[in-house]
Amino acid sequence: MSQKIPKILTILIALVWLMNGLFCKVLGLTPRHEAIVARILGSDYAHPLTILIGLSEVIMAVWVLSKFKPKLNTLAQIILVVTMNILETILVPDLLLWGHWNLLWAVMFCFIVWKNYKLTTTS
Repeated sequence: MSQKIPKILTILIALVWLMNGLFCKVLGLTPRHEAIVARILGSDYAHPLTILIGLSEVIMAVWVLSKFKPKLNTLAQIILVVTMNILETILVPDLLLWGHWNLLWAVMFCFIVWKNYKLTTTS
């Protein structure tokens, strides 16, 4: 069972990136994401930028599943998630699903990403 936990966590982490990237941003199923981009980066290019961000998140999901350069992947995920959530918490807390609490969820996600890296590199 302990060997299955890192595999399950890896899939769940990749699913977070895939769901947020593909469904919420690329397919536009959650308009709030584009509204966040518009408010932070400007409305002129919010739609194409939202799609680019979503495609980047889909690429992150593939990278997570590939297990290529896991330390760099882990650091990239943590830096991106923390940076994005701090900016959003400061600039657009009213558009976040859980307002200021989003940052707590982001930190917990980062902990899971880090813990999964530790589990996969020590097993």
